[in-house]
Amino acid sequence: MDLRMMAFDSPLFSVLQHLHDAGDDSDKSVSGPSRTYARDAKAMAATAADVMEYPNSYAFVIDMPGLKSGDIKVEVEDDNVLVISGERRRQEEEKEGAAKYVRMERRVGKFMRKFVLPENANTGKISAVCQDGVLTVTVEKLPPPEPKKPKTIEVKIA
Repeated sequence: MDLRMMAFDSPLFSVLQHLHDAGDDSDKSVSGPSRTYARDAKAMAATAADVMEYPNSYAFVIDMPGLKSGDIKVEVEDDNVLVISGERRRQEEEKEGAAKYVRMERRVGKFMRKFVLPENANTGKISAVCQDGVLTVTVEKLPPPEPKKPKTIEVKIA
């Protein structure tokens, strides 16, 4: 049962949902998506991105407020898939008498986006910069191929 469907979308109910789901591994259905797939799909859907093409590069721009560089991972899979992933964590207050959350609206948890790169993307020249909470991943383009010159064949007289 998904408690979020019944408008219980608080962190407490999220933890209860996770504990409830952990015990349900015995009734896995072959026809339905796995929990891992559903979690990854949700993480991908919740991570908005802008993709821009410039004359010499592609730029992928994603908002990452409050994250440190250690919380963000940029990888290339299968030589042409750019993967941007990481995890946003809630600050833990362990002090006696510390403030408790009355409302929690900022998203926490794992995030991930995958982008299939075009053929002219140079996967050897990728840079990532996170400034003011905005991650910009730049993928340079390969230079256009040189037009092939016709090969001249010398004709010999027999």
